Amino acid sequence: MLEAVESLGMDCDGRLFALNSYENRVYQVGSSTHGMLVLKFYRPARWSDAQILEELEFGAELASAELPVAAALSIGDRLLHQRAGLRFAVFPRLAARPVEIDSRGSLELVGRTLGRMHAVGARRRFLHRPVLNSDRLGWQARDALLASRFLEEMTRLGALDASLIDKYAEVSAELLETVDDKIEQAGPVGQIRLHGDCHLGNVLWNERGPVFVDLDDCMSGPRVQDLWMFLSGSLDERRGQWQELAAGYREFHHIDTDELLLIEPLRALRMVHHSAWIATRWDDPAFPKAFPWFTSPRFWQEHVSDLWQQLEVLRSGEYADLEAGSRRT
Repeated sequence: MLEAVESLGMDCDGRLFALNSYENRVYQVGSSTHGMLVLKFYRPARWSDAQILEELEFGAELASAELPVAAALSIGDRLLHQRAGLRFAVFPRLAARPVEIDSRGSLELVGRTLGRMHAVGARRRFLHRPVLNSDRLGWQARDALLASRFLEEMTRLGALDASLIDKYAEVSAELLETVDDKIEQAGPVGQIRLHGDCHLGNVLWNERGPVFVDLDDCMSGPRVQDLWMFLSGSLDERRGQWQELAAGYREFHHIDTDELLLIEPLRALRMVHHSAWIATRWDDPAFPKAFPWFTSPRFWQEHVSDLWQQLEVLRSGEYADLEAGSRRT
């Protein structure tokens, strides 16, 4: 790691700390010439060079518009570098703390920042990054989980009952079929460049407000993908959260009311994709340490139950709109 920094002409002072990251490997490195840096080593074979460059260029474009994002440093006119067969990028260390989303006015500030980000994201299209759809995040993820070595090994050892896996296969298929129907019913929505994985773990906070990090999953998709994960709790709570979030967002960008109909289908896709992601990464030593509960029958029973409940939410045919006067079934 230190050699990778020094290969770019930066002197290291010996400080090296591993940061919390599962998909890639991220380190904080001290440099006597450049201060504290963050190195992101990309997981081999996950993204192509062209896809990684689009991520880094998107971050640079957002930063040039004075948006609070973690953007890679251009070193020798390059954003992406290689060392010992590994691709990596270098970022400045950002002085920020965990997000304060419950503070008064925080959601409006988040919405305002995302509105500005999406206004930039709508200027042009990705050529190489993936598109948000139920095939990639749903069906392919489900098939990968069912065919994973993890599931095969857990079944062989008797840690997971085969009947439970059959129940997962049944409910996940029905859920994704319903997701496809609901997406079709919602009709076409705008596709723009998005952060793509906009959850609280990827948002920090400083004296000016939110700072968005980790564009590793940036993609093309509907605007609401970057908004819905900030909504939680009861329907009344989510309505209040949406009003605050949308008030800030619409100061800088627009969002169609029909996109709100995608929130529950998108939630279903994330539920399916997340469990498949863990299963297909189980050979990585970081994953059993981070998700020790993943092998327990209780988790899988609850996961199957959660999928059934989400299916009922979709099948109910009634999407509780977050904005008055736009209820649709």
